[in-house]
Amino acid sequence: MANTGDLFKGCFIKFNNELCQVMEYQHRTPGNLRAFYQVVLRNVKTGKQMEHRFRAGESVEMVRVEFKEMQYLYKDGENLVLMDPVSFDQIYVNGSMLGDAEKFLKEEMIVKVSFEGDEPLGVEPPMFVVLEVTYTEPGVRGDTATNTLKPATVETGAQVMIPLFVNVGEKIKIDTRTGEYSERVK
Repeated sequence: MANTGDLFKGCFIKFNNELCQVMEYQHRTPGNLRAFYQVVLRNVKTGKQMEHRFRAGESVEMVRVEFKEMQYLYKDGENLVLMDPVSFDQIYVNGSMLGDAEKFLKEEMIVKVSFEGDEPLGVEPPMFVVLEVTYTEPGVRGDTATNTLKPATVETGAQVMIPLFVNVGEKIKIDTRTGEYSERVK
């Protein structure tokens, strides 16, 4: 059995007979009181987040989770179809596992899937994606004194705020964690 000192961000534990992922944790030692760990957990099945305070040294049940890189093929209703590039096995996962990053997925993109046994627990997109701008209003020449942004539509249909100097047909790098423009790609 592991104890609270073995926790780290991203690890999976069994808490109240539910599989949870540690989103944040902080070791605290307030004044003359005993030390404790303040942990933010996300329930893997429901997606709900909760906070819990563990005593220092308290035992927790760690769960072994395997990660596998898979290729995104297409969307089938609410589900995403992913393929293992080695064995060519296909699996269906719920699109909500990706959250807002789902709108930046392009066919044949590689994503990281976490498994407990044969059951997929979560899908992690690449940190940055390069997409082509399909529609945006043209920028006004000479209007570069301020850091002004304009709305744009990329090839996956997602809306992104971009600088005025980026035009239709150019490729841009987008951070999938925040959904923000990062840089122009040549």
